[in-house]
Amino acid sequence: MSFDLKQALSELCAAPGVSGAEKSVQQTAQQLLSQFARTETDPFGNVYGYVGEHTQGRQKLMLEAHIDEIGCIVTYITDEGFLKISGCGGIDERALAAQQVTVYGKEKIKGVITSIPPHLSEKDNSYSINDVFVDIGLNRQQAEKLVSPGDRVLVENELVSLGDGIVTSKALDDRSGVAAVLLALDMLKGKKTAYDICVLFAAQEETGERGAKTGTYRLAPDLAIAVDVSFAKTHFESEQDCAKMGEGAMIGIAPVLSGDLSQELVRTAERCNLPYQLEVMSGTTGTDADKISISAGGVRTVILSIPLKYMHTPVEVVDLGDIENTAKLIAEFAQER
Repeated sequence: MSFDLKQALSELCAAPGVSGAEKSVQQTAQQLLSQFARTETDPFGNVYGYVGEHTQGRQKLMLEAHIDEIGCIVTYITDEGFLKISGCGGIDERALAAQQVTVYGKEKIKGVITSIPPHLSEKDNSYSINDVFVDIGLNRQQAEKLVSPGDRVLVENELVSLGDGIVTSKALDDRSGVAAVLLALDMLKGKKTAYDICVLFAAQEETGERGAKTGTYRLAPDLAIAVDVSFAKTHFESEQDCAKMGEGAMIGIAPVLSGDLSQELVRTAERCNLPYQLEVMSGTTGTDADKISISAGGVRTVILSIPLKYMHTPVEVVDLGDIENTAKLIAEFAQER
């Protein structure tokens, strides 16, 4: 395969893209997708791809993943020049303490999350986003020249390897899903497919699955595979609530999903001897699949999830093998038989 999964994932994770400010990652995702499809974007932040020639009357399969990431947003500048911030998406507040951050103002500015030395603190050990300020080393007058309310703030790092095939980075939720879709398209090059294939890399999943809704109306698919991440077991979590890293994609089963599609993916995995796990949800999935399924007159939708540790922190962890097996499952499902 010509597609370098780790390199693509590194490029995707490095691009900033807090919900509602996805321009940089939108450009990165579009560039990577252009290897396999005709691409376009919209003002909302979505990226679209059209693979091969589309035939009138043929069913259209949409492959979807979201490009935005959780982060913070500046809400106020104090008299002392500190930046008050709030979460933009469901950030794990515990991960913010004493971090270095990048503020995306009129220019990129480095800062640190403030903390009170334990010697001086009279509070308990609880921690809330309401306690968080960013120190950029400037007074208010200087800060206001560079930073405005609404600017995004990110804890940033680079994708690095931890062990054999294991990587860590910010934004693996859901740049892992984007990478899986791209790898699946690479696997499908030169193959006959059972469907016309289109791609949606959606904005603003972390703030209400908004891009998936607008994008699905634009593409109007007949069926859709959403690719996201879900919880991988680390220590003492319930095995009923978590999957195991390294054991393949999690095939979603839920009232909001197409039961027929879920079972088709199970049969595909078993026919092709691909590892898979089941993720059973009693209602909605909390992913773009929820909005896709009720958009454009209703779309048969299923979700594939990549097991991920430390969700919504700057040190998320995935197994590249799980991304590859997710891509294989998509590619096998999409092929004409």
